[in-house]
Amino acid sequence: MEYPEKTAGYNMVNNVPVFNEDNTLAEIEEALEDAAHQFTTLDYIYLTEENNTLVGVISIKNLMSSGDKSLKASDIMIRDLVTTDVTNDQENVVYLALSHGLKSIPVVNEEKGFMGVVPYDTILQIFNHEVQSDVFNFGGIFHRVGDEYTTIHSSALHMIRSRLPWLIIGVIGGTLAASLIAQFEELLSSFIALASFIPVMVYMSDAAGAQTEALIIRSMALESHLNVRKYLAREVVVAITLAAVSGLFAAFLAYMTRQSLILGVIIFLALFLSIIASVTINTFAPLILKKFNYDPALATGPLATIFSDIATLAIYLAVAMTLLRGV
Repeated sequence: MEYPEKTAGYNMVNNVPVFNEDNTLAEIEEALEDAAHQFTTLDYIYLTEENNTLVGVISIKNLMSSGDKSLKASDIMIRDLVTTDVTNDQENVVYLALSHGLKSIPVVNEEKGFMGVVPYDTILQIFNHEVQSDVFNFGGIFHRVGDEYTTIHSSALHMIRSRLPWLIIGVIGGTLAASLIAQFEELLSSFIALASFIPVMVYMSDAAGAQTEALIIRSMALESHLNVRKYLAREVVVAITLAAVSGLFAAFLAYMTRQSLILGVIIFLALFLSIIASVTINTFAPLILKKFNYDPALATGPLATIFSDIATLAIYLAVAMTLLRGV
C-alpha cells in the first residue's frame, strides 16, 4: 500500500523484529540469532497480540541484559507506548522521537494494528531536511528548484533561481508600500514626527507576526488534528494583550521624546491595530494554504512580511490622518 509523501506511512519500514507477547526471552534471542541480518532496524523488539495490536516493546539492551531467559516478553516489555498514526505528518514523528528520546517510532493504523517503524536514520534525515526547509522559507529562499534541493554546494545558477523570485516579490511589495506612503506625503510633511516612527511601527508588527507564524506552523506540523477554534481563541487573547502593552509602551516613549500627546495617541492606536492585523495575517495565511493542500511554511518569510508591512503602513497613516484632521 502506498502512502502520501511526508507521512509516517511513507517513511516507515516493516522488516523489523515482531514477536508475540507470550514468547519467552530465550525464544526471541534464538530467533534473532538466525535472522538479525534481515531486519532494517534492530533497536527494539515489537510485541503484538494475536490480532496484530501492538502491546509493548523491549529494547535490545534490556533483552540481552536480562538474567532470566525463561521470562515471557510481557514480563519485561514497556507497555506505555509512544506511537504515531500511519497518516501523521513526518514532522510529528521527529517531534515524538526527540521529545521522548526514542531511536525509532512505531507506526499503527486506526485500529491500533502494528504497521511498521520509522527508523532512527530516517528520523535524522527528516529532521535535517525540515530544519533546512524552514530556514530557507524564513529567509526567502526556495528549498527546492525543479528536482534539485538548495545546498551549500549548489551551483551559482541554482542559487540565483532559488533566491531571486522572493527578491522580485519583495521589490514589488516595497514599491507598493512606497506608493502608499506617497499618498500621505502632505500629512508627513506637516507632521514630520510621524515619519520618524515608521520603522518602529513596521518592526513591531513584523516581530509579532513572525512569532505568530512560527507558532502556528509548528503547531500545525506537530498536531495533525489541531483544534483550530481553541487555538484561535487563545491567540486572540494573546494578540490583544501584546498589542495593548506594546502600544502603551511605544506611546509613552513617543510622548517622552516628542512631548506630543496627540503623537502618543496615534502611536498607541496604530500599533495596537497593526499588531492585531499582523497576527491575523500570519495566523490565517498558513491555515488557508493548508486548506488548499499547500505547504503552510510558504506563508513565512518575505510573503508574510510584505502583506504585514503594507497593512501596518496603511493603518498607521490612516489613523494619523483621522486624528490630525481637526488639529
